[in-house]
Amino acid sequence: MTLRTKIIALAVLPLLAALGLVAFGLQHQSRDLYRRERLLIEQSHMAQRRGELRSYVDLGLSVIRPLYQRGDDAATRQEALRLLGTLDYGNDGYFFVYDLQGHVLMHSRQPELVGQSLWDLRDSHGRYTIRDLIGRARAGGGYVEYEWRKPSAGGLAPKLGYVQALDRWQWMVGTGLYLDDIQATLDALDQQTSGNVSGTLLWIAAIAMLSLAAVSAGGLLLNLSEHRVAEAKLRQLARRVVQSQEEERAHLARELHDGTSQTLVSAKLLVESAVDGLQREGRPVPPLLARALQRLGEALLEVRHISHRLRPALLDTLGLPAALERLVDEAGGAGPTVALQVTGEAGELSAEAKTALFRVAQEALTNVQKHAGATHVDLHLHFDPGLVRLTVADDGLGFDVEAAQADPHRGLGLRHMRERMEAAGGHLRLQSTPGDTRVTAELPRAFKEDSA
Repeated sequence: MTLRTKIIALAVLPLLAALGLVAFGLQHQSRDLYRRERLLIEQSHMAQRRGELRSYVDLGLSVIRPLYQRGDDAATRQEALRLLGTLDYGNDGYFFVYDLQGHVLMHSRQPELVGQSLWDLRDSHGRYTIRDLIGRARAGGGYVEYEWRKPSAGGLAPKLGYVQALDRWQWMVGTGLYLDDIQATLDALDQQTSGNVSGTLLWIAAIAMLSLAAVSAGGLLLNLSEHRVAEAKLRQLARRVVQSQEEERAHLARELHDGTSQTLVSAKLLVESAVDGLQREGRPVPPLLARALQRLGEALLEVRHISHRLRPALLDTLGLPAALERLVDEAGGAGPTVALQVTGEAGELSAEAKTALFRVAQEALTNVQKHAGATHVDLHLHFDPGLVRLTVADDGLGFDVEAAQADPHRGLGLRHMRERMEAAGGHLRLQSTPGDTRVTAELPRAFKEDSA
């Protein structure tokens, strides 16, 4: 076993043991808490129901009390039964009236029972339902649990009734609330509690797995952190390489312009002087001398072209718009026509920004001339107060941007342009359809206003 494995095991095993003990204790305490909570909820519900029933019966008796105090004739009793029959509270909340011998006098939900004697009625547990209700009423009133048909469900359901006796009329008046909803609530509580315990255990298991993953991934995260630092250093190194390349390009351009170009100019002047001297003396100019003069001129133009391609002097002296004008003039000799438009208030950009935008324009024009088959190219340089935008648009054949960027053997120039812009703090967008290809480079405008 390696040292790394031992360290991970030493960190993981106590953690797993602790989480296992926590899970066991949590499950035990949750079951105990659930039993006590169930008992409290049941007691609370029953107390609430008892209070409601007593209030309902008191309300019903208060409605018929004037009639009860008025007299004892049949019409008065029928009016009292009618009033009690109109009092209900929902589909399953109603009043019932029996005489003290078990005959049904009023039942608003089961009128077919009126007139029948239910003295010997028993429920599924063998209890005498009406006898128990009448007995409680004779004892001064109170609560009785029994079974009765629930109107909304159509079947038997447990019910809690509250009854009182009207001794002068020999009546038992009462009402009741069905208890099956309490059982449904307790069953839902059972399921919820079981689900909560299971969910908590799953959370503990997930925490255990996450802890394992965290311990195992600690070294990996450290490596990734080191990789990120190395990547940042690599980006910085790449930026320095680009800067070094530009500095070397500028150095070579100056050497060609100030050294080689001047030497070629001097040689050309000497040959031209020799040719002029021969012509003044009336002597013929040797063909080789004339050819040498022509080749010197061509070499001088080529050196100047190479010097400009490496680092145009106009970019450092007159700025980006002048360098782009020179680039457009050079590109207009062959291939598509090129037009430049400069808008906005120009200012002196940083050397890095000018170089990045110029290289993007240079690379884009080269790609158009080699691959696009275009007839016209538009260069648009726009200066916003906080942004500089360069757009190169052509009417060529177009290409698949995603395929070109994904293929390692294609799109090298596009990647170079994108890397240059990212190194300078900007970004590059590519859009291409047949007849309309656009390369848009944007940089934050950090510059000093031109003093002129």
